[in-house]
Amino acid sequence: MLRTAFPWLMLAATAACVPASGPAVGRADSPVNAQPGLCYALGSRISPALDLTPESPDAPPPLVRTSDLEESPEYWFETPCALRAGSRDFIEQIQRALAARDFYDGEITGIYDTATRAAVAAYQSEQGLESATLSTESAKALGLVALGRDGV
Repeated sequence: MLRTAFPWLMLAATAACVPASGPAVGRADSPVNAQPGLCYALGSRISPALDLTPESPDAPPPLVRTSDLEESPEYWFETPCALRAGSRDFIEQIQRALAARDFYDGEITGIYDTATRAAVAAYQSEQGLESATLSTESAKALGLVALGRDGV
C-alpha cells in the first residue's frame, strides 16, 4: 500500500493542478496567473554551460569561481495533469520514451519512482530545465502530449 501511495505523495508535493472553475490566486501550489484546468510545478532554468576548454593543449584548465555562477530563480512551468493524477499508463509511457532515448534503464512499472524522476531530471537538464517533474514541453518533445495545430 505504501509503495503505491509514495509516488502520489511525491507528485502532490511537487506539482499542482488548478481547478477548472478558475485559478487559485495567491495559492502557494500554483502561479498567480494560472490558467484554469492546467497543472503546474516549480523548477529552475539551468544557466548555459561554461566553456572550460583550455586555449591550447599545453595551457592549464581555466579556474572558475563559484561567485561567477548565478543562481537561477525558481519559476512555475506547465506539467501534464495525467502525471499529477498519477496515471500509471502515462507514467509507463514516460518510462518507455526515456528508455528509448537511453535515459531510463529500469523496469516499466507505471510508478513515478526515484529512477524515473532521475531519468526525467537528466532528460530535462539537457533542455535547460532543472526539475524531476516532467514539463509539458518535455512531454511534447517525447511525443507523449499532442501538439496543437501550429505544432506548439
